[in-house]
Amino acid sequence: MPGAKPALSALRAQIAALEAGTRTPPPVLPFGDPRIDGCFPAGGLPRGGWHEVGGAGLEEETGAAPASFSALLLRPLAAWGAVVWVMRRADLHAPGLAGLGFPTGRLIQVKARDEAEVLSVLEDALATVGVAAAIGEAQSPDLKAGRRLQLACERRGATGVLLRRRPYGGPAGKVREVSGAAAQTRWRIAAAPSQPPPGDPGLGPPRWRVELERCRGGRPGAWILEQAEAADGPHPFRLVSQLADHDMGEEEYRRTA
Repeated sequence: MPGAKPALSALRAQIAALEAGTRTPPPVLPFGDPRIDGCFPAGGLPRGGWHEVGGAGLEEETGAAPASFSALLLRPLAAWGAVVWVMRRADLHAPGLAGLGFPTGRLIQVKARDEAEVLSVLEDALATVGVAAAIGEAQSPDLKAGRRLQLACERRGATGVLLRRRPYGGPAGKVREVSGAAAQTRWRIAAAPSQPPPGDPGLGPPRWRVELERCRGGRPGAWILEQAEAADGPHPFRLVSQLADHDMGEEEYRRTA
């Protein structure tokens, strides 16, 4: 039936807005590809909320792939304000972010003493005028902390990312489902092999294996994404391939992580 699909998307957006306690649907950050945007109830990554991003294996400690994915994900928002990055260890490589096209002049780095301080500073940053987005490195907040982060995001419409990362040498803990229940989305990220263009002996653009494990009001998905060229569109990601069998892909990822 013509028009049924847009009407359904609008209805889902209204339901999501009611769940968030707002009268109008929150703005979204679309990926520009319906195979990804179709997983979200409003057709794109919800802004004005927080998202949980993590890895597996050594990525739980180094956080390299999840951090680069998060920086590229939030890069478009830097045009609207500052991006605050709250960390436990001063190992954020600003030149690497610049290589991803992230405007480091908009970046504010804050080093916190412990996880409690990370969450406190992250909450304050999200509620501050002039901050478009904020990233905080923590192992796993509880439900109360997650709700406080969501309220801080809603206060001024900022977008937050909770980057799951445990201290070096720390015990591997199970991710708390209660924290993920408060987040708008939950992601698991790993590096994927880069491929140069045909006939080019150099390196290709960075690639990530991306799994959207949970999306409030939407559905999960799994893809291989790479950094897009500027001419490809406003969003910094480009879809390389969609993992047809999510369960098979997850099993393979766990075996190789």
